[in-house]
Amino acid sequence: MQRRRHVLTLWSACVVATALPAVGCTPQPTAGASPAAFNATDSAWTLLMIPMAERARLLTDLAPPRTADPALAGFAADTGSALRADLRRLRAVLRLSGVPDTHPHEGHDMPGMVSRSTLEEATAANGPAYDRILTDALRAHFTQSRMLCAGERTRGRGDEARDLAASLAKSAAAQISRLDTLRAARTPL
Repeated sequence: MQRRRHVLTLWSACVVATALPAVGCTPQPTAGASPAAFNATDSAWTLLMIPMAERARLLTDLAPPRTADPALAGFAADTGSALRADLRRLRAVLRLSGVPDTHPHEGHDMPGMVSRSTLEEATAANGPAYDRILTDALRAHFTQSRMLCAGERTRGRGDEARDLAASLAKSAAAQISRLDTLRAARTPL
């Protein structure tokens, strides 16, 4: 049993060590020992999902004066509210894990993350141009979030983190479906 636990711990560490450099990050130091229920995947997932949600929320906050579509404005408002709730839940899981919020992804632009240049472009856009930026960026965000949540659900160990990943993945799927409906309604036949 001890050997199996060592192999699983080593395997989990290898997965995280391989995944983090792929997105330009390094593992962050911990303030103390994480509770035994959480592993490195749980911590890495949480530390990545927080800045992803923060950037997406910044984009949705730009919508009210910029979007030309009332349905899309409603979607952006609903999405912004959901992202605020997601951020509270992610930060709660991070506190439970015992890992400090060191912002290891500060300044990074990773797949699915709303980039700084996208935010700048969105700030300068109005009407259909803003609508395109919003829908494209949020679709990429939700698609990447689902993938990351699937990884957490498979490799994570903390029940709280895995449960949150399941909830966020379900929400992201619903958001993608709603986006597709909005896009179809705006596309001329």
